[in-house]
Amino acid sequence: MDADHTAPAGPFAALTTAHVADACLRAGVAVRCAPAAVRPVLAGRRLAGRVRPARHAGSVDVFLEAIDRAEPGDVLVVDDGGRTDRACVGDLVAWEARAAGLAGLVVWGAHRDTADLTVVGLPVFSLGATASGPLELDPRPAGALDAARVGPWTVDGGDLVLADDDGVLFVPADRAGELFDLAGSIRDTERRQADRIRAGRSLRAQVGFDDYLTARAADPTLTFRAHLRAVGGAIEE
Repeated sequence: MDADHTAPAGPFAALTTAHVADACLRAGVAVRCAPAAVRPVLAGRRLAGRVRPARHAGSVDVFLEAIDRAEPGDVLVVDDGGRTDRACVGDLVAWEARAAGLAGLVVWGAHRDTADLTVVGLPVFSLGATASGPLELDPRPAGALDAARVGPWTVDGGDLVLADDDGVLFVPADRAGELFDLAGSIRDTERRQADRIRAGRSLRAQVGFDDYLTARAADPTLTFRAHLRAVGGAIEE
């Protein structure tokens, strides 16, 4: 029970959700970020894994069934319709997920047992905490273990979920290798730019900002993003 859940293994370990989101933009992949209100219960927690969806209807049995079907490293993605008037997961679900080897939980809804979740240590991202659990039991929806909705996005086992202090991002599993490679290139470019700023060369000089202003004056349709692509800057993507 002493495993470190703050830094996921694999290609995402040296990246951030911001790097991967920029890679999605550059690769023409939809940038599917959870709403900004979905935050980590504990700052500094990161996770990456395949989506293991579960739609909540008032009972934890759907979570236990999803965990029973999960593979080690999966992420339990809970759809409670974005409700914050009740908590749908707490420490027992987190302990069960951790014991089964899951990487963490993303909850489109609220959690409780915050102090106990701190002890569990598993990364949990949610819309916040509330003391009340479900007060009603609704009929279990069809396909409750097939897909989950998080904000505007519907995700399933064909997706990976990545999460850190910048938020939660979903990417198609079959594009992950390409996106991680591109994200690594963007990260490296940004690091070089930061090093040069610290060494005294401004970002404006690095990206030829004066040249951009001159070119834009001649062609008002020229965007800074197009200019950055031409000069190999990262910044916006």
